[in-house]
Amino acid sequence: MNLVTGGTGLLGSHIVEQLRRRGRPVRALVRRGADTSWLQTQGVELAEGDILDPASLSRACEGVQCIYHSAARVGDWGPWQDFVRVTIDGSVNLFDAAEKAGVPRFIHISSISAYGHVNAPGLVLDETAPLGVNVHRWSYYTRAKVAVEEELRRRMAAGSKVKYTVIRPSWLYGPRDRATIARLVAMVRDGKAKLLGSGDNRLNVVYAGNVAEACILAADNPIAVGQAYNCSNDGELTQREYFNLVADTIGAPRVEKRVPFKVAYAAAFVLECIGHLFRMKKPPLITRYAVWLMGRDTFFSAEKARRELGWKSTVGYREGIPATIRWYLDQAAGNSRSRRP
Repeated sequence: MNLVTGGTGLLGSHIVEQLRRRGRPVRALVRRGADTSWLQTQGVELAEGDILDPASLSRACEGVQCIYHSAARVGDWGPWQDFVRVTIDGSVNLFDAAEKAGVPRFIHISSISAYGHVNAPGLVLDETAPLGVNVHRWSYYTRAKVAVEEELRRRMAAGSKVKYTVIRPSWLYGPRDRATIARLVAMVRDGKAKLLGSGDNRLNVVYAGNVAEACILAADNPIAVGQAYNCSNDGELTQREYFNLVADTIGAPRVEKRVPFKVAYAAAFVLECIGHLFRMKKPPLITRYAVWLMGRDTFFSAEKARRELGWKSTVGYREGIPATIRWYLDQAAGNSRSRRP
């Protein structure tokens, strides 16, 4: 049995999908009241529980051979306490449950954000780079991911019998993406999208289904035990190419407007300061994390995963990005029809 956390989210749902395609049994940890309609189409066992509820985790781990842990507090806004409670404490609860239940294999989903907010022209980072470098003051998502990886290292050094592997994806996209695609399509369609800098920087963007395949490859390969892998790109894609794939798919004008990276970064910092000063619950229009995500020059190598795990990107950018946008447009059209009187 394989246990998947975060199965109602983007990457978790793709891990479920890839496991089921291989005929492997899946148990999905789901919170009470969660929308499990898609999961039910996959023939999975639903285990009601929460990573904040140790008792439910003990039950969910019974008879499990591998855990794929993708549940976390995502986003670049919100109080630090939320990231501690969900990402850090929730992960520790699951590590404890896995060790008590004697689960032999554990795939932990981290992020390339754990390296920190490094940015330099021509800089390429691999898994030997240190974590937590130049982290923004309010970058709680990054801080939490670093803390969880540090906890994992402590457990492995202490001789944990659970065989852990860390997967570090980058900016994910794919069907069932409810975080960024809607905003991106709206910006391009409305002519509000702007290139940050020249637009020729390589993006660290990866299809969620490809990362899911990497997770399974890692779970199956003894060489991956105790290792971390960047699953951070499907080849080369510039910021300009990304925007224009979106524009071409929705029939919008190509994105040509530009704004200097440093100007956007400074504006985002000011907006963040205002947001924290007034304790705003909604994120500002732009954040430094979002600017860094789209406009950074630093590239994260995924060659280790390709070399050691035999990982290949099954879905490329020119197939995956249009397919994701068409999925989103179909969903939006369906929701619009369902709201009509």
